[in-house]
Parts: sequence; C-alpha cells; structure tokens
Amino acid sequence: MMKEFERWLNNEKLDEATRARLNEIKDDETAIAERFAVPMSFGTAGLRSTMDVGISKMNVYTVAQTTQGLAELIISAGGQDRGVAVCFDSRIDSDTFAHVAAEVLTANGIKVYLFESLRPTPELSFAILYYNCIAGINVTASHNPKEYNGYKVYWDDGAQLPPEHASTVSQSAANTDIFDGVKRISLEEASANGLLVMIGEECDEAFLKAVLDCRLDPSVTEKYGNEVGIAYTALHGTGYKLVPEALKRCGIDKLITVDSQMTPDGNFPTVASPNPENRECFEEAVKKLNEEGRDCGAIIATDPDADRIGLAIKDDKGEFFALNGNQIGALLIDHIIKIRKETGKLPADACAIKSVVSSNLFDAICEKNGVRHISVLTGFKYIGEKIKQWAADGSNTFIFGYEESQGYLSAGYARDKDAVGASVLAAEMVCRHYAEGRTVYQALQSLYDEYGIYREQVLNVKITGIDPMALMGETMAEIRGKTIDTIGGFKVCAQRDYSTGIIKDICNGSERPTGLPKSDMLYYELEGGSAVIIRPSGTEPKIKAYILIRAESESAASEATAKCIEDCEKLLKKG
Repeated sequence: MMKEFERWLNNEKLDEATRARLNEIKDDETAIAERFAVPMSFGTAGLRSTMDVGISKMNVYTVAQTTQGLAELIISAGGQDRGVAVCFDSRIDSDTFAHVAAEVLTANGIKVYLFESLRPTPELSFAILYYNCIAGINVTASHNPKEYNGYKVYWDDGAQLPPEHASTVSQSAANTDIFDGVKRISLEEASANGLLVMIGEECDEAFLKAVLDCRLDPSVTEKYGNEVGIAYTALHGTGYKLVPEALKRCGIDKLITVDSQMTPDGNFPTVASPNPENRECFEEAVKKLNEEGRDCGAIIATDPDADRIGLAIKDDKGEFFALNGNQIGALLIDHIIKIRKETGKLPADACAIKSVVSSNLFDAICEKNGVRHISVLTGFKYIGEKIKQWAADGSNTFIFGYEESQGYLSAGYARDKDAVGASVLAAEMVCRHYAEGRTVYQALQSLYDEYGIYREQVLNVKITGIDPMALMGETMAEIRGKTIDTIGGFKVCAQRDYSTGIIKDICNGSERPTGLPKSDMLYYELEGGSAVIIRPSGTEPKIKAYILIRAESESAASEATAKCIEDCEKLLKKG
C-alpha cells in the first residue's frame, strides 16, 4: 500500500494537482489505505467509486488503465475498425474521463465515435447498434451522490459487457502499469489520423425516431397530453434535452418543466441525491405546481444519465406521492397488454421480462392476460441478452422489460433501460387513463382489487471498511450458512441459492435448478406468495434485502412488511 502510494507521489508522469492531493494525505495512514489498499473491481457493471486519487478511486489514471485493458480485448476480437461509441453524463469530470478513454482507444488504433456533448445512457446503447460498433463506454455513476463517478462498458449487442469479457478486461488492466503501460494520444492527433468521429444530432434524430416508433396509441397523447398536464424534471442530468423533445413530438407542447433542475450540473444543487426513487426529487416540481396553481396529472423525473424514471401522481386526497418501481412496472405492462389487445397488436409469442427481485404482480398480470413472462438476474444486461437471443432465433417477441429500480424498455432499439422511451410510454399511460375517466391512482387501486395487494420494500445495509466488497462476501457466506425457517412470521417454503444454482424445497427436501446463471443471491420463497431476496449491490458497498409481500388487505400487507423488515435487519446485522 505505502509502496504504491510512494510510487504515485514520486512518478514524473503524475500531474501536479494529483501530486498536491497526495501530499495532503501523506501523513494520514487511514486516508492512504482508503485510496491505495485495494484497487477498484471491474465487473459487468464496470467501475464505480468516489472521485479522488489512488487505485481505489475514479480518476484519469484508473480510467486510462481500464481503457487500455478494454483496448486489448477489442484488438484480440479484431474490432478496431468497427470502433467504440463513447458517451458521458453531467457529473463532474465525466467529460474529462470520456476524453481520456477516447485518447487511449485511438492510441491503440481503435476508431472512436465520441458524442459531442453529454447524452443519455440509452442513446449510447442505441449508438452501438446504429454505428455497428464493437463496444461502447459511458462515463456515469447513474443516481449516486455527486462525489461518485463510474465507467460502464457495453459490447456489440448494445448490452453491458458479458462476464467473460469483463474478466478479460479486469485481468488485462491489472497487468497494465498504470503509468507506463497505457498508450495515449491527443484527440487532435486522433482526429488527424481519421480515428475520431464526433457524433451528435444525427444519432439524436435516429434515436428519437426509434423511441417514437414504440408508441402504442399516439392519438391519446396528442389529444389529451396538454389537457391532463404533464410535468418533467431532469434532476440536472442528461434528460434535459431529449425527454422534452420526445414528449413535444408526442403532442405535449405545453410540458411543465422544473426550470431549477433542467440545467445539467454535476453538483446536483437542489437534491441530496439525484435518485428518482426518492420523494425529495419531486419536491421542486410540487413546489412549482403549487406556487403557479397548475393542474398536473403526473410528474416525470429522470436520473442523471436518463436511463431510469420516477413518476409521481396524486392520491385520492389530491396529494402527490412517488410511485415505486414495481408500481410503475405494473401500470406500464397493464397498459401495454391492454392497448395491444385493443388494437390487435399483441403477438401470439409476446413475452415480457422482469428482474428476479421485482414484484410478482407483474407475473400475475401477464398470466391472466395470456402473456408469457420470465425472470432474469438483476442487471439490465440480462434483459438485453434475451432481446438479442429472440431477435436471432425468433422464439419470442419482446414487448416489455423492467427492473424494480425503475428501469424500463419496451422495444429492442436499445439493450439497456431507457428513461426517454419510458417517459413517452408513461405519458401515454397517464393520458389513456385520463381519457377513460380515471386517475392513475384509481388505475393502480383497480390492479390491487383485481390481483391482490402487493407491497415491496428494499432494505439497504451499508458495508464499511477498506475492502467492503470482501466484507459483503463474508456476510453473504454467513447468511448462507444459517438455517432460516421463518421470516416475518411467514414459513420459508423454498430457498433458492443462485450461487449454486439450486432451489431446495424445505418441506420435502427435493432440489431443482434455478435455470439462471450463478450469482451471489439468496431467494426465500415464503408461504402465501411473498418472498425475501438478499444480495450484495453490484455498484455500491451495501447488501440489499428485497421484501416482496402478497396480502389480501392493506393492513395485512403493512404488518407483514414491518415484520419482514425487522427480521431482515436482525439477519443482516448478525450476518
């Protein structure tokens, strides 16, 4: 650790700002350990950490080293001429990191399609397919606080990097000297060599066309979009341009925008965390609506890289509240199926996808409507893999995919969740219910009346220490070793251990395969259709417990949720 710190401090290739920062912490052993004890782990979700000096943090040196590892993978695949699309969000230094990545790739003889300015993550996925690139890079930390940044890598199918490629990049980067093993040229030289192509408006137009082609009933938004009232906030992120433009082209030319949050700003000055799952992200919008006396049927929010949306609606008392990701997913799949049935556009082989930690209400809606549904591991890349597979073999027609963390996609123009497309779909859903004489809240209650009460809660337990990833692994191993008969008063009927790929029936001891790739996740099937899932986060140092409750009444659902939270807190604390 100290040897690596000294090597950085004394290296002649180090920039002076970084050297000054190292000198600030040279007498603080804890600060040095936090930055130099353990390198960032590169996986299928890429890199994510706070921005600072050292091998454990996001900085130009770790970005360049990782990109050199990626370059070697691309060269081994013969993909230099196909090129890499490179994109970035509104976070501090995102543009710098993206330009560094482009410098390293072009220095290795790899063509780069570099976005001229910040763009949504789904457009990066789209661009890979549009330009037939071998890979893509997006510099973003999604919804994390302002101190974070990240580096996502995509492959030629437009989905995030598969595990075998991630492993190759990780190993290649680890074998690359962070100062002497990285190739770099200036962007000016790359352009002169014909290796750098700047992209922007042409890709925007193609992307917007693909999004608008997914509309199920354009007339309903054109007729009622302005009347129902739709508000939008970009939360200082990349959705600021394309979401309003997409909604305008749907006929909503009187979109209510939250101006204080429409300017891209990596400091996110109006929110503590730019996460559309949090109600505080809607406070500025509600304040504006109240001050101006504006009537509004829904507020749409997108996170900084515009791949996830939040949706706030009015309850039966006229007060705004934020829907959770599962509620949005249920409303959207219900809308998709019903409109497709009404218009004769529901294919016989239609199939919808959700992540395994998402609500079983989705399954119930699909089953009652005769639509095939499947669950995949957490990570939208697994949904992207299915889209790719079905496009190739024609076995199913993809109509919708979602994750409980508020990521949605309704067609294969991209292979990652898309908040631009989801905003269009959500606006259409809101307008349809308005046209049929009900609020979105009433539509949600109708789903509960028809399918039962479903409640979901996510418990996050933060893991601290120099090597939180190792601690998360140890905690999961301890939980895995426990015999758990009940959770929240519910009998455990079966335990799915995705690390072994085995589902064990607790009653009769029989075993069967999960049918999914191996993953560090435990899924407890509870009596009555409820479930608890425990897994380490793939992007943050925390362990998550997903509590999925199925009950016959609101009071029973609330009581069961509280009991499960209590038991999970004890389990994770002891773990």
